[in-house]
Amino acid sequence: MFDKLARSGGYWVVLLALGLAMEAIALFFQYGLDYGPCVLCIHIRIWVAALILLSLVALLVRKRWSGRLFSHLAGFGIAIGFMERAWQTLAVERGWVEGACNLDSGLPDWFALDRWFPTLFEVWEACGYTPELLFGITMAEGLIVIGVGLLLGSLTMLISTLLNRTPRKIFHS
Repeated sequence: MFDKLARSGGYWVVLLALGLAMEAIALFFQYGLDYGPCVLCIHIRIWVAALILLSLVALLVRKRWSGRLFSHLAGFGIAIGFMERAWQTLAVERGWVEGACNLDSGLPDWFALDRWFPTLFEVWEACGYTPELLFGITMAEGLIVIGVGLLLGSLTMLISTLLNRTPRKIFHS
């Protein structure tokens, strides 16, 4: 059952739509509601942008087992990175960790997304709180839920891809 889903373009279209929706919501909060992003928010946006790009690539390479394996491995890696940043955001918001977030994105010069695309990736504020989305749920809490879903989904697709390949076929793809 999961193997069929792992092979389908629908899985990647859903992740693409999720990523685009997340970026659109973040930009609405930033420019429409004037909630400036902190450095952790920008790092999360970068992971979401990576998910969007991966989804586009995966739609092209999903028919080959090696393409699916690469895509699901990369998706799992993105989910881990996303989840770590989401947890850090929630931990700072709740006071579980002490950390001073400043206005420096921490990105190296060779990956200066904050300078190349400031509309999307420029840090505006220090960390400490996230706005409420709906029903008292903060953005940090929502990101944790999405992160858990991404982790479970990507791990399931990765395991399914690995289990539905006979050893004989691995060397002939």
